Amino acid sequence: MPNRLNEATSPYLLQHADNPVDWWEWEPEAFDEARRRDLPVLLSVGYAACHWCHVMAHESFENPDTAAVMNAHFVNIKVDREERPDIDSVYMNALQAMTGQGGWPMTVFLTPDAEPFYAGTYYPPRPRYQQPSFLQVLAAIDDAWRNRRTELTASAADLVDRLREQGALPAGSLPDAAVLDAAVVKLADDFDPRDGGFGGAPKFPPSMSLIQLLRHHARTDDRSALDMATVTCRTMAHGGIYDQLAGGFSRYSVDANWRVPHFEKMLYDNALLLRAYTQFWLATGEPLARRVAGETADWLISDLRTDDGAFASSLDADTEGEEGKFYAFTPEELNEILGAEDGEWAASVFKVTEEGTFEKGSSVLQLNPELAADDAPRFKSVRDRLLAAREQRTHPARDDKVVAAWNGLAITGLVHAGMALDRPELVEVATSAANFLLSTHAVEGDGQLRLLRTSRAGEPGSNAGVLEDYGCVAAAFIAVFSATGHRRWYDAAGSLCDSILDHFSSTSEDGTRQFHDTADDAEQLLLRPADPSDNASPSGRSAAADALLEFAAISGQARYREAAEQALGIYAPLAGAYPRAAGWGLAVAEAMADGPKEIAIVLPREDGAVGSGGTSRPDEKAFSRAGRASDAGQPGGSASDRVNDLIRAAWRSGAGGVIAIGHEGDPDPVPLLQDRPVASGKPTVYVCQGFVCRQPTTDPAELSRLLGAGAEPT
Repeated sequence: MPNRLNEATSPYLLQHADNPVDWWEWEPEAFDEARRRDLPVLLSVGYAACHWCHVMAHESFENPDTAAVMNAHFVNIKVDREERPDIDSVYMNALQAMTGQGGWPMTVFLTPDAEPFYAGTYYPPRPRYQQPSFLQVLAAIDDAWRNRRTELTASAADLVDRLREQGALPAGSLPDAAVLDAAVVKLADDFDPRDGGFGGAPKFPPSMSLIQLLRHHARTDDRSALDMATVTCRTMAHGGIYDQLAGGFSRYSVDANWRVPHFEKMLYDNALLLRAYTQFWLATGEPLARRVAGETADWLISDLRTDDGAFASSLDADTEGEEGKFYAFTPEELNEILGAEDGEWAASVFKVTEEGTFEKGSSVLQLNPELAADDAPRFKSVRDRLLAAREQRTHPARDDKVVAAWNGLAITGLVHAGMALDRPELVEVATSAANFLLSTHAVEGDGQLRLLRTSRAGEPGSNAGVLEDYGCVAAAFIAVFSATGHRRWYDAAGSLCDSILDHFSSTSEDGTRQFHDTADDAEQLLLRPADPSDNASPSGRSAAADALLEFAAISGQARYREAAEQALGIYAPLAGAYPRAAGWGLAVAEAMADGPKEIAIVLPREDGAVGSGGTSRPDEKAFSRAGRASDAGQPGGSASDRVNDLIRAAWRSGAGGVIAIGHEGDPDPVPLLQDRPVASGKPTVYVCQGFVCRQPTTDPAELSRLLGAGAEPT
């Protein structure tokens, strides 16, 4: 019989709806049941694309004997960490405090008052590698609960006290130029000069640190920062972590060489890497960077876009119960698909060996770029045929819930790629996703927009948005405004920034502003989480700092910039000690150190054909279409040519500038565009800092110079 999860909206919870375990969702009634039965709570946290979550489910949660023990001695709660990152954060901190490590599936044992007293991750069905079996753990916890209850509850209370003390974050000063320099030096200490990335196996794509390094190089011309980004971007793009047939990156590499990935593909990884490779192309002009950025954008649209125009959360690591089965090939399979001659050549190009680089003699496709470049038409033919053959395989399952924050990251990445790469269709896709968030995830509350965390099949979920949702979505709305000039995106971003200040921050007695991951009116958990570290995606704090800084740059309102500075203060100590845990915070600090430059693009009314057809409000697609001209084109004499070239130059600034675009004489311009006349009747750009502007320019080459490293307002 289905358990209580059969009514859930989360695909992860629905995966467990037919387990013989009597699962509860996270709800007060579950803890009431634990009190009534005088039992501890077994909290299991995971997500739909998690390979080891599937393994533990098959081995234990689907086993009737194991389920019988769980049902008899525990109240069992299943949580999707992507729906409830607040719950995940609280108990992940507890897990790390108890064991020194973390991961998923996360298994935590709680008192009926939700206080944790024992925790771990994956437990096998039989003892192995000096690890107890899951049944042994259950028996030990049951015995301790019945016979050493006082000891357990005292230990839990002590742990909660320690977590509360750790949650009091010290105030810090804004990371200055010296701190940002030191962060790059520290990253260099952990850098792998041969294979790129930082540290050893398992190795994760350092997307946010890449953007930090590229912004640092754009601001300072530091060659070492660019070199680290270059080696990492090249080696990842040639490795097995990148899907050599369809594009898109896997979650991480199990080795230090990017050879064999953990195959789940996450929206947030690919959204951030899309932005990183776009910026890498802006810094270097490498064709590889442009190709990977374009293919990653195409993969997001082809594989993760939902019918509503938003983006699904992930693709599973497993197919038909086997990890990576969808992606790996043997030499025999290449020969069968391509014929012997092309099959042998493809094996060399993609490094497919008889021994195999993965499991059961199969290989994960990697790229030999020299061989591929030697015969580009043949490479394209081989790649297309392999992709077509792979499409006939059983595809990995898709977690089709829409997460607000991750959609925000995707929208921003698509806007930046679309404008920089002259692909306006990407901006149109991003705008469609933004419209979905605004109509489905945003609700009015006390005169401000409030966000819901998730939706599925067009239906909003019940979970309140957390700080990362507000920061990432506000930044996405700013990006869409910058590309389209449509005022409603600016207004929506401002409303979300107001909600950040009013509901996610508090001021201590000494005047220090603290940021919290949950709103003041959200469900009160054991602790109010406030984790500033950037992990797989930006923390709520750094995402909020990004949105507040950008909105301050367009609105000219000091309170948003001051709040961004206060949010960034926590990252100064991390910069010199562990900058990899502060990648996005330091990337935002790099933008702040560069101003950020405020770029006001003002079009004369007669350029209405490019913008709004002479009306007072520009069409949502118009300005993104203005960047359609190719790189090979020279600045022309027409109004359209001038707009194209100026917009292109503005969006190809690498240090994190903020853009506003509109027509001269608009009745309700945003503050950055106010009192900015056109010069000589031509499209005109003002480059400002703190609303103090240089002389306006109508020349794209001059604009590029003004946006280069070291340009300061006078």
